Amino acid sequence: MSEEKKSLNFIEHIVEEDLTTGMSTENLRFRFPPEPNGYLHIGHTKAIGISFGLGLRYNAPVNLRFDDTNPAKEEQEYVDAIKEDITWLGYQWDKECYSSDYFQQLYDWTVQLIKSGKAYVDSQSAETIASQKGTTTEPGTNSPYRDRSVKENLDLFQKMKEGEFNEGDHVVRAKIDMADPNMLMRDPLMYRILKKSHHRTGDDWCIYPMYDWTHGESDYIENISHSLCSLEFKPHRKLYDWFLDQVYSTNIRPKQREFARLNLSYTIMSKRKLLKLVEEGVVSGWDDPRMPTISALRRRGYTPTSIRKFVETVGVAKRENVIDVSLLEFCVREDLNKTASRVMAVLDPVKLVITNYPKGEEEWLEAENNPEDEAAGSRKVPFSGELYIEREDFKEEAGRKFFRLTLGKEVRLKNAYIIKGERVIKDAEGNITEIQCTYDPKSRSGSGTEESKRNVKGTLHWVSISHAIPSEVRIYDRLFNDEAPDSHKDKDFVEFLNPDSLKIITGYIEPSLKDVKPLDQFQFQRLGYFNVDIDSAPGALVFNKTVGLRDTWAKVKPVPTDQNIKKQPQNQQKAIPSIEEIKRAGKKYTNVPDVKREGLKIKIIEAAKTVEIEELVPLYETAVKKAGTRIATMIALSEILKNKGIQPDQLAKDFVTKALEDKNELLQLEAQKVASDYDI
Repeated sequence: MSEEKKSLNFIEHIVEEDLTTGMSTENLRFRFPPEPNGYLHIGHTKAIGISFGLGLRYNAPVNLRFDDTNPAKEEQEYVDAIKEDITWLGYQWDKECYSSDYFQQLYDWTVQLIKSGKAYVDSQSAETIASQKGTTTEPGTNSPYRDRSVKENLDLFQKMKEGEFNEGDHVVRAKIDMADPNMLMRDPLMYRILKKSHHRTGDDWCIYPMYDWTHGESDYIENISHSLCSLEFKPHRKLYDWFLDQVYSTNIRPKQREFARLNLSYTIMSKRKLLKLVEEGVVSGWDDPRMPTISALRRRGYTPTSIRKFVETVGVAKRENVIDVSLLEFCVREDLNKTASRVMAVLDPVKLVITNYPKGEEEWLEAENNPEDEAAGSRKVPFSGELYIEREDFKEEAGRKFFRLTLGKEVRLKNAYIIKGERVIKDAEGNITEIQCTYDPKSRSGSGTEESKRNVKGTLHWVSISHAIPSEVRIYDRLFNDEAPDSHKDKDFVEFLNPDSLKIITGYIEPSLKDVKPLDQFQFQRLGYFNVDIDSAPGALVFNKTVGLRDTWAKVKPVPTDQNIKKQPQNQQKAIPSIEEIKRAGKKYTNVPDVKREGLKIKIIEAAKTVEIEELVPLYETAVKKAGTRIATMIALSEILKNKGIQPDQLAKDFVTKALEDKNELLQLEAQKVASDYDI
């Protein structure tokens, strides 16, 4: 039991404590309460995962409630999109609720608060009210209308409801304490006049309740046991409880608790700023594959499994931090590696002619669909004497470390034959327009001949020119080239837009993809993961790049050029992030004597003390030949697990299990220690 308790997050501990102190599991009920003023984004997936995850863990119902109290910004389109996104992620809600369902009850309760002297109508402007709030060190000033009679307040409130006043003429405020140290308790607004049509109630109302008044009471009406929200609402908890005190009788009393929201590097999470990108045409819409919305991620080729794994890996924390977007990319890469069919596509083609291949002939070769899934089977791909290969896969003159095609050397064509570069043809500007080569007819892959078993270092993908399908390919990259684009006080976040976030090219695809459907997913061998865009039509295919085969962003990460950044003094070294210390030590680890290796190990352990476990996740996929980095990662993993008193998640367990089978004895030794400590 202690093992299980140890792996619980702090919110689950809260629920467990409530159950042990008398709450029945039958009284557990959670909710996810989006405001329908925009599309859900990757940041919302954490809140979705927490609430629905608790529902699954405790077999408890989870409501989907739309906090629709601001008709100026809310639309039915957003409601529909939110429902589609949650369903796509694989979650099912119990009741579909709307705060607008409770408008009459909220109005009636407000009347009762006015009658009991706990609410009043204020006739000052918003600016005047704000100026009277005071500061964190100075109390606020009472409104001159604070002591209006109950009769006058009720009359004004009724006339507000009937539409007799203009927007801004009056508001309703709770009468609490203008000297309370929590400024949210200084007579907060409960109602304002908004003469706008509501997407559900139409023109039935022209006064709308404020979020703080609505939210907790909606929880109460729905018998929500645990009202979970992000950390920015922690100061609101006192007001949440005060409002509940005014209406609480016999229902389950909701308990508000807060968790750190999900922040992602190179990403904007503000719906207001995302809306600006849409309205100003920076992106094509909320589902533009460069956007962080769930709709956009789905269109780009991300999977529900990968997003849920990402949320699980990030975990539930009490402290705000920024997660590297490479972790999200790692999760989708891992999932697609298991599920996506391998196909061949050439995106930057150059013509390859096999001069000794029989003219006019073609053959259909066997190609494996997915080496990670035996059940995926195989397919036939056409081969001929004229092919496209990637332009970067050929060099007329190449060094020893270039293992692709060059003159006088051999490479293998994937699923096909071994070829040898012979000569090139160039245009008037000296650009290569055609590569001529010869092939070994006895070297066909899988034929079992001695020639087919010949060892060559390079393998290239290709497509037969006469069979290839020209297709539009959209190469997406990160929308921003700054890690925190909205953190610069003196600059607009749009200044950090990545000009290369979208490139549209024509690629050539093998013919097996002729009948693909929108959102089908594939690995273009040696290039990355791609999916079929919703813009596709028969005879006019469009593919989106989901993610590359490996994280290459770090290698091309833009260097800050801001003139305001002061140069480091020559005698003052720039601080190196702890995760980089671990990587550097790993590169040296297997190439130094034992004495120095011990010193590197100490450095890794020290660096790991300030590293979050999610920072290690991208290193789990380090190439097997880079044993030193894998060893350093294992040492760091052990230290993080020990220091933070946490259990390894599934990704960590998979990394350890794989390391136990590695040929490197040092890696095996470190993995055995972790496996022994955590029963892996």
